[in-house]
Amino acid sequence: MNQELVLKNVANDNKNLLANPNEILHTAMEFQQLLMFYQSGIKQITTKFEIIEDEFESTHARNPISTITSRVKDPMSIAEKLQRKGLRVTMDNMVNKLYDIAGIRITCPFISDVYRVMQMLLQQDDIILIEMKDYIKHPKKNGYRSLHVIVKVAVYFSDQKREIPVEIQIRTIAMDFWASLDHQLHYKKDFVMQEDIDAELKSIADVIASTDQRMQKLARNIPGFVDYSRDGQLQTCC
Repeated sequence: MNQELVLKNVANDNKNLLANPNEILHTAMEFQQLLMFYQSGIKQITTKFEIIEDEFESTHARNPISTITSRVKDPMSIAEKLQRKGLRVTMDNMVNKLYDIAGIRITCPFISDVYRVMQMLLQQDDIILIEMKDYIKHPKKNGYRSLHVIVKVAVYFSDQKREIPVEIQIRTIAMDFWASLDHQLHYKKDFVMQEDIDAELKSIADVIASTDQRMQKLARNIPGFVDYSRDGQLQTCC
């Protein structure tokens, strides 16, 4: 979406606010505090994943998590997302209509690890599952694969408790490799893409998925390895 159009729409949505300098300052401070809340939610869940890492290193001599990265959406991305949903760019809509402002991405060695790590997170008492989409068992048409989960986590501040929504994407290293390059190829606008790029990317995604399955079979030779991608315990929607 054109950034100038986004900013114009934001100004129209908040024209009453913009007429009052004191209200602008108050809203800016409130927005800054909200971003701090989302960052705190990320810290809370990231710590949980780091504890899982430490436990597995200690008891299993193997780590089901390869990398943990996170981000809080920037203001422009938040405004664009609200407008794509047909919503006014307001603080209330930001809090009540968007669940992916705080995001965490986890990469795992094997498909089974993806499901195991998520299972361990959802077993914790202060985690509330909001939504799950399994794009591993049900890939997108373009070949994209990942497990997407939206949860709420309780975060305690000095004067209040907040339940912060966080979107978590968990995928294998191979899935992340494909998704990262697909993103670069589709979101760079300063060159002309060949016409058959989407078909080629889908073909590569299928090859990567087959490779992940072969690696999963090899992983079953690891002592104590349990294939959690088979048990169907996670209730998902696609």
